[in-house]
Amino acid sequence: MSATAEMPYFIKPSVNLGRQDKEVAYSQAYAAILATIGEERNEVMKMATINSLLKTYLPYYYWVGFYLVHENRRLIVGPYQGTLGCLYIDFGRGVCGTVAESGQTKIVADTHVLEEGKEHIACDPNSRSEIVLPVHRADGTLMGVFDVDSSEEASFDEVDQHWLERILSSTFGQ
Repeated sequence: MSATAEMPYFIKPSVNLGRQDKEVAYSQAYAAILATIGEERNEVMKMATINSLLKTYLPYYYWVGFYLVHENRRLIVGPYQGTLGCLYIDFGRGVCGTVAESGQTKIVADTHVLEEGKEHIACDPNSRSEIVLPVHRADGTLMGVFDVDSSEEASFDEVDQHWLERILSSTFGQ
């Protein structure tokens, strides 16, 4: 996909970080998330807090949010920060639907090389790279997926995966 759009006035372009700066930023975000959430049990509140704090600490986060399992093998948009997200995503469709179906984290260096509509769903043409992780409740059921997009290519790597898995595990009891 080669389409681009002007970024909305309330969204800043992504700024990639090096490995060491990522580690520091995630460490700070993780501490802030745990301190803010504490023993909270409400899932929506936890999701909103995670989105807000990660977007605050990680400058390459263009879009961050949750897609939640809905009826008939479908995801619906949950709490997020960024531009308009896709409202519904079928299991097996796009990166989020593929992660929901497979249960495996997926990192995409350049979303624009993926087949539109099948491998990737372009909710916002400014999203260039992404990481999507499955989110499970303590009982093992799939709650949904956690999706982070960047307006820069190759923003995500194993550092992001490690920290995001740790954050999701700590807050949802995976």
